[in-house]
Amino acid sequence: MILEKIQKPNDIQEIPLDEFPRLAGEIRTFLINHISRTGGHLASNLGAVELTMALHNVFHLPEDKIIWDVGHQAYTHKILTGRKEEFLRLRQMGGISGFPKRSESPCDPFDTGHSSTSISAGLGYVRARDLLKQSYYVVSVIGDGALTGGMAYEAMNNAAELKKNFIIVLNDNKMSISPNVGGISSYLSSLRTAESYCGLKLSVRKNLKKIPRIGEPMVEAVHKTKTGIKQLVIPGMLFENMGLTYLGPVNGHNMRQMMKLFNEAKRVEGPVIVHVLTEKGRGYEPAMRHPAKFHGTAPFEIATGAPKSRQEKATYTDVFSAALCKLGGQDPRIAAVTAAMPTGTGLNRFASLYPRRFFDVGIAEPHAVTFAAGLALGGLIPVVAVYSSFLQRAFDQILHDVCMQDLHVVFAIDRAGLVGSDGETHHGCFDFSYLSLMPNMTVMAPKNKWELTDMLRSAVEHTGPVAVRYPRGEAADDLEEYREPVALGKSEWIFRGKGLAFLAIGSMVAEGDKVRRVLQEDGWEPSLVNMRFVKPLDTDCLDKLAEDHQIFVTLEENVASGGLGEKVRAYVGVRYPQIQVVCISIPDQFVGHGSVGQLKEMLHLDVEGIVSTVREKVSR
Repeated sequence: MILEKIQKPNDIQEIPLDEFPRLAGEIRTFLINHISRTGGHLASNLGAVELTMALHNVFHLPEDKIIWDVGHQAYTHKILTGRKEEFLRLRQMGGISGFPKRSESPCDPFDTGHSSTSISAGLGYVRARDLLKQSYYVVSVIGDGALTGGMAYEAMNNAAELKKNFIIVLNDNKMSISPNVGGISSYLSSLRTAESYCGLKLSVRKNLKKIPRIGEPMVEAVHKTKTGIKQLVIPGMLFENMGLTYLGPVNGHNMRQMMKLFNEAKRVEGPVIVHVLTEKGRGYEPAMRHPAKFHGTAPFEIATGAPKSRQEKATYTDVFSAALCKLGGQDPRIAAVTAAMPTGTGLNRFASLYPRRFFDVGIAEPHAVTFAAGLALGGLIPVVAVYSSFLQRAFDQILHDVCMQDLHVVFAIDRAGLVGSDGETHHGCFDFSYLSLMPNMTVMAPKNKWELTDMLRSAVEHTGPVAVRYPRGEAADDLEEYREPVALGKSEWIFRGKGLAFLAIGSMVAEGDKVRRVLQEDGWEPSLVNMRFVKPLDTDCLDKLAEDHQIFVTLEENVASGGLGEKVRAYVGVRYPQIQVVCISIPDQFVGHGSVGQLKEMLHLDVEGIVSTVREKVSR
C-alpha cells in the first residue's frame, strides 16, 4: 500500500504524482473503515482528500502553517502528518481528537472546533511572521458554509491591508459555479498572477501616470473598464473588491490543477483566495446521497451506511421539536430561528409545517440573536434553537440586544452539559454561568422529557428573555410521577427527608435520586429537590430546607464558577452559616473528549463518584 509510506510530515512529497490517485483511494478506504467503527465526521473528510494532499505536497509542515476552519475536515491532514495509527482511538478518551489540536502535533498550528475562525487566526500568524522577519507560508482553509459567519468577512476586510503573502483556500462543496465560467476564470486567474503580467501591469500604470493631465484619468478609465469586464466573466469579484486576489475556481479533486494554483498563490504579494470545488462525501455512495446525515455520524455498517445501533428512545431534541410544533400550531406568533442547524436542533419539522415562520440565518449566531430581538419587537415570539457551545458566540447580543431591552426571546439550548466525543470545543458546560449573570434573564433546565415540554410552554407564555437548556441524547423518562406545574422561580420537592438535602437541576436530578437511594442504606434520610431554575433562585425553598437540614449538596452539569452551587453557597453562607454546602459540578477547566459516561466518571459526576464525595465531605 502506498499509504504505508506515509509515516511522518512531508512524506507525501516523496510519492510520485502518478500514484496520487491511488493514494487518495486508499485514504478514503481508510477513513470509511475507521469512522464506521469509531464514528466521526465522514462526508466533509471524504470531500477534502485531494485538497489536503495537494496542500501537503506544495507546502512544508510544520514550518508552513495550514489552519483548518472548524477542523472537522482535517482527518486526511492528520493521516499525512503521522497520526494514522492513532485513528483506532479517534474521538475516544485518551485518543486523538476529531479536530486539530496543538497538543497532538506541531503540524496543527491552531486549536479549532467553531466556525469562521481560520482567516482571523491565519492573519494573526502572518502579522507575527512579518514583524519577526520570518519566512513561511500561512494557509487558512475555510468552507463555503463558514463564510456565512461575519467573523470571516471581518478578517478578510482586515487582510486587505496586507502587502505580504497570505493564502486563503475556499473549500466549496456546493458545486455552484458552471464549467464555462470556471474555465474562463481559471485561465484569467493564471494570466493575472503570472510574474510577467504583474510586472507589465505595474510598468504600464507607472508610465501612464507620467503623462501630464491625461495620465491619471487614463489609469482610472482602464481600471474601471477592466473591473467591468471582470464582473462579467469572473466569479469572485466580491473578494477582488475587498482587496484580495481571486484564483479559481479549480476542481478540488484534480491534484495537479490545485498544486499549480497553490504555487501561483505563493507568488502573490498580498492576500489571495483560491476557490476549490469539492464534492462532499466523494467516494462513498451513502455519504454522497445523504451528506448531511454523514456530516457527523455514529458507527455504521459500511455496506449500507445504516447505524450499528439504533436510537430507540426519543431524544431531548425530538421532544423539543414535537413540543414546539404543537405550540406553533396554537400560536401564530411563534417563530423559530436557527444558525445553519435545522436538523441538529430539531427545527426541520417546524420548518416544513410553518415555513414562513422559520428562519435559517446561516452560521451566524450573533446575527441570529439580534435578528430574534427584532422579531420580538415586531410582535412575534422567537424561539432560537442552538447548541450551548455555539450560543457562547452571541454573548454580547444576548446581553445588549435582548436582555437590556427585556425582550421576549426564548433560547432553546440543546447539547448542554457534557456532549462526549467532540470534546472541549463542543461541551455546553458554561451556559448556566454566563446566562445567569445577565439582568432580566430566566434560566431553567428540565429533569426529564415531560418537564422539557412543560418548560417550553412556560417559556413561550413568559415575558422577557428566557432560556431552557437540555442535554444531548435520549430524554430521561424516570420520575414521571412528579409533574408539578412549572412556576417561575419555583423548585419542585421530589422527596422530603431531613439532615441532608440534594439540590439538583436538569440531568442531575435523576442522578440525585440514585444517590439518595444509595445513601439511604447508610442510614441517611436525604431530601431531593429539583431546583428547576438557576435564575431566579428559589430562596424560599432554601429557607424551608434550612429548618431541618444541616447539609446541602448541589448537583449540576455546569462548571463550578457561576453555577447553581455557587449561587446556593452565596445565599446560604450569609443567611445560614451553620449549614454546610457541598457543590458537585464540572471543575473550572476544559474537559477533553470521551463518552459522556467516561467523562462523568472521570469528573466524579456519576453515582459512585457523587456518593464517594458526599461520604468524604460529610465525614470530614
